[in-house]
Amino acid sequence: MLKRTLVAALLAAATVAAQAEPAKPECIAPAKPGGGFDLTCKLVQAGLQNGNFLSAPMRVTYMPGGIGAVAYNTVIANRPDEGGTIVAFSGGSLLNLAIGKFGRFNENDVRWLAAAGADYGAIIVRSDSPFQTLGDLMAALKADPTKVVFGAGGSVGSQDWMKSALVARSAGVNYKAMRYVAFEGGGEAMTALQGGHVQVYSGDASEVAAHLKGGRVRVLGILSDKRLPGELSNIPTAMEQGYDVQWPIIRGYYVGPKVSDADYQWWVGTFDKLLASDEFAKLRETQGLFPFSLTGDALDAFVKERVKHYAELAKDFGMVAQ
Repeated sequence: MLKRTLVAALLAAATVAAQAEPAKPECIAPAKPGGGFDLTCKLVQAGLQNGNFLSAPMRVTYMPGGIGAVAYNTVIANRPDEGGTIVAFSGGSLLNLAIGKFGRFNENDVRWLAAAGADYGAIIVRSDSPFQTLGDLMAALKADPTKVVFGAGGSVGSQDWMKSALVARSAGVNYKAMRYVAFEGGGEAMTALQGGHVQVYSGDASEVAAHLKGGRVRVLGILSDKRLPGELSNIPTAMEQGYDVQWPIIRGYYVGPKVSDADYQWWVGTFDKLLASDEFAKLRETQGLFPFSLTGDALDAFVKERVKHYAELAKDFGMVAQ
């Protein structure tokens, strides 16, 4: 009797698991193609496919607007129970949540699913830029902060703006006088840099690897506590150059607030297996990301803590958190 009960329970669990696997999996990148959100979706798309975690291929769709705000609001208001849909987010998303840029919704209005890796801020110029070091750039800003044009994804108060403002402030530069051009995502900002429309891009380390290989850009400094491994190991940190600034960036995924527990737990369990695999570690490395794995409740707690931290940072810069 006990044996039959156990078998029945296992069969029931297997049935639930099979039902929870999405028939049409989708990852929404909340920006145009190119840049960090696109990278985040492509990472999980390849990882799930290579590891045979999904029966159906995952598609990547794009929902630009407000550096994640449009996707966040759309999923919560119009697609809250889509168990097969995950949405990419970054530390910049959490900063925008902290300062009220996602409208009436806050960090409690979605189900945080998984963090798949970490990235770090980077101060980037064209390869033919007169700025050879971070010190050169800071000297130019001190002389006249209006003569250097920064560009990145998001407007004043965004993550990319915060990176450049923190570095400038650490050098004694009036960051409020800096010129800053906002773009919809890192892909557009990098294109603008290469086209000469802006002189500096305060982006992410993972986004520059391919451009470095082509000799098109130069990275003046990485906003990490120590040098990064691999291809970026010869690039000094901002701290090495005398500017006490770090900006780690997590990259991960969330689902809608009404996604069923069965669907949510299927994703959590799948991510636990994916993130622990050697194959995914190699894939993450090729994308220029670094290990940072959290899922389910652990990620939820981390997100809430970071949003609180960013709200305090925003107040410090004179931006009132909502």
